[in-house]
Amino acid sequence: MSATTIPFSTQVTVSLGERGYPIVIQPGLLGEVGARLKGLGAKGKVGLVTDRTVARLYAPEVMAALRRAGYRVHLITVPSGERAKTLAWMGKVLDILVKERFERSSFLVALGGGVVGDLTGFAASVYLRGVPFVQVPTTVIAQVDSSVGGKTGVNHRLGKNLIGAFYQPRAVLIDPVTLQTLPVREITAGLAEVIKYGVIADPDFFQYLEQHISAVLKLDREATAAVIRRSCEIKAAVVGADEREGDRRRILNYGHTIGHALEALGAYRSLIHGEAVAIGMVAEASLAVHLGYCQPDVVQRIRTLAQAAGLPYRLPRVSMEKMWTAMQHDKKVVQGTVYGVWPVRIGEVRIAPVQRDEFRQWFARVRKEHA
Repeated sequence: MSATTIPFSTQVTVSLGERGYPIVIQPGLLGEVGARLKGLGAKGKVGLVTDRTVARLYAPEVMAALRRAGYRVHLITVPSGERAKTLAWMGKVLDILVKERFERSSFLVALGGGVVGDLTGFAASVYLRGVPFVQVPTTVIAQVDSSVGGKTGVNHRLGKNLIGAFYQPRAVLIDPVTLQTLPVREITAGLAEVIKYGVIADPDFFQYLEQHISAVLKLDREATAAVIRRSCEIKAAVVGADEREGDRRRILNYGHTIGHALEALGAYRSLIHGEAVAIGMVAEASLAVHLGYCQPDVVQRIRTLAQAAGLPYRLPRVSMEKMWTAMQHDKKVVQGTVYGVWPVRIGEVRIAPVQRDEFRQWFARVRKEHA
């Protein structure tokens, strides 16, 4: 694939019949949020949900755009990071909606990263049994992954994303300019989900990343266009074929079985999501070799690309028992059996169970190799 063949201002469609929606990718889109909501039929009040960091950077511009379009805007601010992704904070958001008498025609706007999007979407899904919302993602990981597909929810102390709902937004409005204010760590972490798309669905995209990862890290205009659009196309195609995570959509969980376990073991503090997914992708590819699903060269390519992107790829020092216990809380567990997404080759994966003894043998071998 060539970045130069992909226009920067573009639109991808999530095809879900009446629940389908556009993903608009365009520099300067923050200033058009009000006009875009008009086009979606929003009326009266708008709840702008964001975190404290993003509020300082972008809330004034978005609020001004909404007011120009004639909306009464209520700014709802939550803490930055995973600590806001709780039932307690969702309750505080709902308290404001009730107090300010939001109606079913009122829109919520999620301005921020994945946590804000998940929290806002879940609140929208339950308030008055469902009010419309729009995603305005401002991080790499949200623009290429979490804002698309309708997964909403919060964490439980025993596991990530255990409480939530499938609830699609009315639109996803992506302004790539917002990436310019991200810390390097956030840019790098977001690329884990980008690499994931290449592994699960598109060997040409994976090869593009191998060849252009330096430009992507620098947020080169054309490389950024290519990465955002192709990621959204793959996610939209998977969601369009399988909205509620049957067999097809579960391929999007590659790297997340071990990744989510690592996040839970660190109480969502030591690793940010993309970093945990990167470690999970390399580990799950290595485990796939142990299970006989792929060849070692597949692991090597994934590890090399993760390393080139500046992502962690080695398992931290955790016990096998704690890791396995954390994996038992994964939402892909069926009747006590842990299922994983295992690479077969770059661009193809399979979903299959892993037994405790198989995991234990693999874990012991990895620990010995890295002793």
